[in-house]
Amino acid sequence: MDLSKQPKAIAMAVADFNDEITGRMLAQAQEEAKKSGAEVVKTVHVPGAYDLPLIVATLLEREDIDAAVALGAVVKGETGHDEVVVSTCAKQLSDLSIEFGKPVGMGIIGPGVTHAQAQARADEYARRAVQAALKLVDALAEAQED
Repeated sequence: MDLSKQPKAIAMAVADFNDEITGRMLAQAQEEAKKSGAEVVKTVHVPGAYDLPLIVATLLEREDIDAAVALGAVVKGETGHDEVVVSTCAKQLSDLSIEFGKPVGMGIIGPGVTHAQAQARADEYARRAVQAALKLVDALAEAQED
């Protein structure tokens, strides 16, 4: 059986901070999911990237979701706050993927990027996060086969 042809159900969590960037990311991610034949079962908005892991955990608990995609843009400010937010978020999302045995595509831009750099990367990060999550769904199914 060709696992890559099986329909996949994904959820998206998107940070509203820097919404002129993350709104575009969400549109690109939804388009990529549709192009890939995946169904976006649920989309949830959160205030910022730091808030994504809690919602991703809740989404991964759902039986009707095969994978989640986290979208955010964390722009460099005058302090190291962006580094703390992104590194904390990345670790938590990775831990959630392992805990639930479901992929989490990390479409979070940063740390250390300017607003212009984040805008320039928005489409690619969103598409790649969806692609990674969907490819991992297939890889997991393959790994579980006899």
